Amino acid sequence: MHTKFKNSQKLLGLFLSAIVLFAASCSDDDPKPMEAEDKNVVELAISDSRFTTLVLAVQRAGLVDALSADGPFTLFAPTNQAFIDAGITDVNNVSEDALKDILMYHVVAADVPSSAVSSGSVTSLEGSPFYVSISTDNKVWINGNAEVTETDIDASNGVIHVIDNVLMKPTMSIAGIATDFAQSATPEFTQLVGALSRAGLVDAVNGGMEDDLTVFAPTDAAFLQLYDDLGVTGYEDIALETLENVLLYHVVPARAFSQDLRDAAELPTLLTDETLTVDLSDLKIEEANLNTDLLNVHATNGVIHVIDKVMLP
Repeated sequence: MHTKFKNSQKLLGLFLSAIVLFAASCSDDDPKPMEAEDKNVVELAISDSRFTTLVLAVQRAGLVDALSADGPFTLFAPTNQAFIDAGITDVNNVSEDALKDILMYHVVAADVPSSAVSSGSVTSLEGSPFYVSISTDNKVWINGNAEVTETDIDASNGVIHVIDNVLMKPTMSIAGIATDFAQSATPEFTQLVGALSRAGLVDAVNGGMEDDLTVFAPTDAAFLQLYDDLGVTGYEDIALETLENVLLYHVVPARAFSQDLRDAAELPTLLTDETLTVDLSDLKIEEANLNTDLLNVHATNGVIHVIDKVMLP
């Protein structure tokens, strides 16, 4: 009986040892679920159904390996709806080179958490800057039209911030955009373009990324009302110095998106010693109403806001 008890003890010991070894084996060899911060930015995007189109675009552009590298990277990630809103419903309809440029314009070669985000220009991995604005309600916007809707999705090689619009690098200057509108099937800004040409100011609003301007652009209807008020037939009838001063009064020497504007702020202009007063409660600059459908028209050298009145200094 004593022998049987000792044998039973040995068997129990072997059994318990086997359990311990099995548990250790499972602990060492069985894969654990990957935590979010263990995934790189590409793997995080793949795991999130909001970024299906983004992932397809990254794959088509051949950027999977680049964005899976050590980084660090900050990816401003457009949602599927953002791509649809931008007219990109099938990434295969966009060339690989174009997709690569678009996507790299959404990436910064640094780990930038939301706590480090501030207003100003940021150089993208594509090489061109985009512009961050913080509105009065503390929302973060990029280039005046993409809102950051979620922040700080941490990855092993950086961080993702979610945006609701695809960022597009501007390709035309303020002068080029105005001229393009003036020559369209439904022309606008014909009077502004003509007035700028007569005053010799086209080159002043035709620069590149190194320039930072904001133009409050009166519509053709606004100019026609001015002519009526002055009793003239067109900008040709306005004294050249007066015309030049009026136009310079509409240009601010800074890139100010609508989200950068603050109520009662005094904006300097290119007309010496003259400023413009912001009225956000009524969405006005001086006595001119801002056109909410045509705010933040982004150009290489600045931004255009459309107004319904020619402002006089």
